[in-house]
Amino acid sequence: MNTAIAKSIPEYLDQLRAALAGSDPALVQDALYDAEDYLRSEWAEHPEMDEASLLASVAGSYGAPSEVADIYRDTEVTVHRALRVPPPKPRVSAAGRFFGVLADPHAYTSVLYLLLSLVTGIFYFTWVVTGLSLSASLAVLVIGIPFTILFFASVRGLSLVEGRLVEVMLGERMPRRPLYTDSERPILERIKTVFLDPRTWSTLVYMVLMMPLGVIYFTFIVVALSLSFGIAALPVLETFGEHNHLYWFGTQIHLPLWSLPITIAIGLLLLILTLHAARGLGVLQATLAKHQLVKSAQP
Repeated sequence: MNTAIAKSIPEYLDQLRAALAGSDPALVQDALYDAEDYLRSEWAEHPEMDEASLLASVAGSYGAPSEVADIYRDTEVTVHRALRVPPPKPRVSAAGRFFGVLADPHAYTSVLYLLLSLVTGIFYFTWVVTGLSLSASLAVLVIGIPFTILFFASVRGLSLVEGRLVEVMLGERMPRRPLYTDSERPILERIKTVFLDPRTWSTLVYMVLMMPLGVIYFTFIVVALSLSFGIAALPVLETFGEHNHLYWFGTQIHLPLWSLPITIAIGLLLLILTLHAARGLGVLQATLAKHQLVKSAQP
């Protein structure tokens, strides 16, 4: 079925969005940004042309919406294959799947993300609370309006940074380009678009949530890893250390050095469970980030 030739840039973008239906919303956002940026740059270089003539002239160089959509899908597959971490060998048995997490790179990057989330969470929370507070307090002054605009622009920038962390560490495809802002549009219209965009406010909610989530993630990982390595090393600590004893309901338990293989096995078991939990938390966090930070592919 042939699609009618677009007569305007918004119509072209609508056709491209329709051609990318079913694709990852992050991919759609990147494709729309690239297309709008290219088309408006061409129009800026040829102001004497109307939009219909411009689209007809660049059809051969940039491509029809359906062609551009196919190119982006093919490129996405190629880039994904080139950049993805080699997946672990598929495990058939339950034991293989259980112990296979030790060979899963995303399990370790998830642990790193969960530890880092305490720092990023505190930073995001502080940035948002401070920015909103200053925006409200400066609203009565002339400087309040530009400050608020800059604050919301910074939030969009931080969402891209968080998206890169999520994509690299958790393996979830996130936008690599921001939402396009046409510099030719009136400034008031662009400001209105930012404030009316649901993703602006969902991003603020996400950044506020990241502080309590970061505390939970960090505490869980630190406690779980400490238990894993601590239990594994208990016989060594009790034998060669001072005042290193294990108590169970007030009763001191002696762990001689010969019990080291047993405690190492218990520590390894706890470590594997920790990696499984980190992998699961990473998937949940990536899902939350995708829902809160990525604009829907629907118009």
